[in-house]
Amino acid sequence: MKGRKPALPCAICLCSCLVVLLGGTHTQAILSELNKPCGSNQQPTELGITFTSSVIDAEYIVAFDDYYTKASRQGYISAALGNTNTSWEIISRDNPAASFPSDFDIVKLPREDASVLKVLLRHPKVKQVTPHRKVVRTLKMMEDDDILLEQDIGPHPACNGTEKGPCWTEVLNFRGRSSLSLATAFWHATGRHTSRKLLRSVPKQVTAALHASTLWDMGFTGAGVRVAIFDTGLSEKHPHFKKIKERTNWTNEKTLDDGLGHGTFVAGVISSYKDCLGFAPDADLYVFRVFTNNQVSYTSWFLDAFNYAILKKINVLNLSIGGPDFMDHPFVDKVWELTANKVIMISAIGNDGPLYGTLNNPADQMDVIGVGGINFEDQIAKFSSRGMTTWELPGGYGRLKPDIVTYGSAVTGSNFKGGCRSLSGTSVASPVVAGVVTLLYSSVRHKEDLINPASMKQALMASARRLPGVNMFEQGHGKLDLIKAYQILSAYQPQASLSPSYIDLTECPYMWPYCSQPIYFGGMSTIVNVTILNGMGVTGKLAGKPTWHPYVPQFGNYIDVSISYSSVLWPWSGYLAVAISVVQDAVDWDGVAAGHIILTIESPPQGDESDPRRSTLKLPVRVRIIPTPPRSKRLLWDQYHNLRYPSGYFPRDNLLKKTDPLDWNGDHIHTNFKDMYQHLRSGGYFIEVLGAPFTCFDAKQYGALLLVDAEEEYFPEEISKLKRDIDEGLSVLVFADWYNTTVMKKVKFYDENTRQWWMPDTGGANIPALNELIAPWDMAFSDSVYAGEFSLASHDMYYASGSSISKFPEGGLIITQTLKDQGHEVIKGETEKVHKVPILGLYPTDKEHGKTGAGRIVLYGDSNCLDSSHLQKG
Repeated sequence: MKGRKPALPCAICLCSCLVVLLGGTHTQAILSELNKPCGSNQQPTELGITFTSSVIDAEYIVAFDDYYTKASRQGYISAALGNTNTSWEIISRDNPAASFPSDFDIVKLPREDASVLKVLLRHPKVKQVTPHRKVVRTLKMMEDDDILLEQDIGPHPACNGTEKGPCWTEVLNFRGRSSLSLATAFWHATGRHTSRKLLRSVPKQVTAALHASTLWDMGFTGAGVRVAIFDTGLSEKHPHFKKIKERTNWTNEKTLDDGLGHGTFVAGVISSYKDCLGFAPDADLYVFRVFTNNQVSYTSWFLDAFNYAILKKINVLNLSIGGPDFMDHPFVDKVWELTANKVIMISAIGNDGPLYGTLNNPADQMDVIGVGGINFEDQIAKFSSRGMTTWELPGGYGRLKPDIVTYGSAVTGSNFKGGCRSLSGTSVASPVVAGVVTLLYSSVRHKEDLINPASMKQALMASARRLPGVNMFEQGHGKLDLIKAYQILSAYQPQASLSPSYIDLTECPYMWPYCSQPIYFGGMSTIVNVTILNGMGVTGKLAGKPTWHPYVPQFGNYIDVSISYSSVLWPWSGYLAVAISVVQDAVDWDGVAAGHIILTIESPPQGDESDPRRSTLKLPVRVRIIPTPPRSKRLLWDQYHNLRYPSGYFPRDNLLKKTDPLDWNGDHIHTNFKDMYQHLRSGGYFIEVLGAPFTCFDAKQYGALLLVDAEEEYFPEEISKLKRDIDEGLSVLVFADWYNTTVMKKVKFYDENTRQWWMPDTGGANIPALNELIAPWDMAFSDSVYAGEFSLASHDMYYASGSSISKFPEGGLIITQTLKDQGHEVIKGETEKVHKVPILGLYPTDKEHGKTGAGRIVLYGDSNCLDSSHLQKG
């Protein structure tokens, strides 16, 4: 992959096609238009972080509606399955929680049988039945001349630019939930060109950088706070720890010790009392060993360990793991239950930066403190995952995450062999925050009834220092400030708050992407998804409906605001979705409009209180309005038909991405298509997002519809409407990807231990559905798969696992190239070049039957060149 030229010229191609489509240019002018630049030419770097996991064949987690004894649970399952004539087995779990009541069991069936699962779900005590997952984490060492991830402190000399020998980086290889340390760490450009120079100026102790000694000198050291570390274990005799309260093993290995070093490092950052100091040396450590030395874990291990943490009344829990599967319901539900029991969970946001839409679960949950990473020069670490959350797509818009950022590059912590070491990653940043939270908790134990997951997050957010020149999806509320957080927490009174606390669509760069495009009459509503944090109680609600109050002197009457919100706030949180649009009176107006939203949060009384707790919040709103742009400058992005993991196994569009096979970044103009979006904006286009079927938009408002990497099928009504829309002047650009059923069988997953196949739900794109959509114009894509480098006009291009055009009407322009038959290579293992592969087609539909004013159609067989997750550094 090294040495490949950046594929951004495809975005230039897109701009050029739009000029042809929307500017009335004759189709043959495409070649001259392709020579013209469109926007800046950034070169995002792709990280080598991948994910692997599997579902265990015919094993299911049966979740109950409450906690029951082992005998009761067995009785319920037996009653449900007794008349099915199916053999079944409850898998025994031998761990510290086995003697306590539980809310789940693992049932093994002889085969996958949907009818048996339905019978189980009909039992009144059964809440849900989900596949049992196996998690495999692989740490791989990689040599890199420019990046230092791990550094031993002590007998081994530091790896820097003056010494011979390689620097080693550890790359995570994991699709489910993984440790988010030990992954390749990158840095933003600083003008000093190498990360090794930066490392020489790193403070020896992260505790010193955050001024932990200020609280230590006041007598606060974490005493009395119960901290859980879910990781790879910890040696009882490690010299850095003086208050290891309990070690428990949840794996199938007979050891409590750390054979890898990750758990020891995390524990050291939180609670080491010597050499490399932790923040809370007197905290009570509860060590949960949930990964084996082979780096394997199971969902059930986490569920049992989480239940035990609730029994032990844990106060703070560090979870330096993460993955893209926010639909792993047993896991997500258990995290909610943990935080509902006042466990403050801190989790790493992920190491998949600098790409957007790469947040990991559970850090992306509203009730969890999601932590991103910075270096010691207060720059966002390149490895730190960026927002937005993708749970809400396609109909809504993602939430603000990470919540906060702190030091995660070249942080020093305990080595499991003794001494200290330096690591980078967001799971290094996570225990930094966990240590700070533990220290803060110990400073306010006299008002412990006020401390909960929401109030602690509120204090961290309110005290954070915003980093200049960095947007909110990179830094959240800003850099952790321990001293200011202590001051806020010391004076804290139960209240609700909002994240973000205001909406200003004019503030750049912090409010990117909102600030990157003004709003106007007739445009799709701009949706801002605000998180409500409720520090008054684990449950709450909105007392009445939120109300919009326009500032009339500031033209607030030009804004139309609609609001949807959580009917119940639980646990500790909910959402407030604000949809902003422009009224018709402002169709020709240019200026800034403002107002605010008022809402009141209510929670049940606590203790001796008789009246409900209430907190009234004000959400300021400020937007820039411009006259409605001409139709030729307005583009509509089809989000509705873009599908992604974890709703199914949707493979990457580039078959060469064998180590990261899942399409999970949202396929949104503000996530993995961010660079394309910026190219189009700099070219003067306005891009809106369609989160509904084609029947839900007025095509007369738009010059072109962009269909990029579509996986969903189309309703018959959508197909007929699109035909009418094109006849009436709408142009359409279709960027497809590979689709071949034989190749799909080749890229399925097989797990040797669980004997489980993972078959793709579609190819890179759903070519059969696209062909049905474009059939009225006698067009079609093939099921051949091609790849290779070529030049288009003066631009170097790369075709990455694309399809070809198999059918195109007369009167259009077809551009062909010589490419490698990648499908043949995948199936047969042989390389074969094919000449004159049709990859780009341009068709003016107004040539049909003398139509005037009809739209135009562009087909291109590959979307990878627009997708930031596939762009390669030259």
